[in-house]
Amino acid sequence: MLASFCYTSCCYYLWRQLLEELMDKRFIVILIILVVGLGGLFLFTRNKAAAPGTNNSSVSVSNHTKGNNASKVSLIVYGDFECSACERFFPIEKQVVDKYINDITFTFRHFPLDTIHQNARAASRAAEAAGKQSKFFEMHDLLYQNQSSWLSLGDPLPTFTKFATALNLNIEQFKSDYASEAVNSTINADKKEGDSKKISGTPTYFLNGKELKLEEIQTVELFSAKIDAAIKAANNK
Repeated sequence: MLASFCYTSCCYYLWRQLLEELMDKRFIVILIILVVGLGGLFLFTRNKAAAPGTNNSSVSVSNHTKGNNASKVSLIVYGDFECSACERFFPIEKQVVDKYINDITFTFRHFPLDTIHQNARAASRAAEAAGKQSKFFEMHDLLYQNQSSWLSLGDPLPTFTKFATALNLNIEQFKSDYASEAVNSTINADKKEGDSKKISGTPTYFLNGKELKLEEIQTVELFSAKIDAAIKAANNK
């Protein structure tokens, strides 16, 4: 009887050990499956988050221009609507562009300094959204002219919506475009282009591809002298 008990105990022990090993192996297999699955989910989520805007190389830069460019002279500015220096240069820039509207092409590119200007990107979104209804420069002007009214707001959208209303925009479309990934991607494309040109601050102006020093264009007269020289050089080619 003792031998039978020992045999039974031994069999029970062997079966239990076998079952425990199987359970351990099954647990390991299940654990591996879970780890692989979670890893795949993490990669999918990370790629999905990174895909819009910042890494989409197919997105084109914005195309907001003024002027007839009769003299084949281009003036491009990379601007940040919350930038105080941009706000100070805005009236000079506007006078110069109006003065040479038939001679040059003026182009605005977004370069929001997100790390130091909390509402700069939101303002660029508002301008781009207005641009969807052919009112980019009208919004551009209002943003600079009223910069102090929105730059410190926790949510500047209500103020931007008032600007949109003043411009007779379709408000529902404006809000939809303002929040869209397409608009954000365009802003990112502009900024990426600016980064490729080693831009470190705003405003940064390029006249026929050559960067202008801000201290050389601080007045309408100084700015005009630079454009006159560029027009003369273009006409002599």
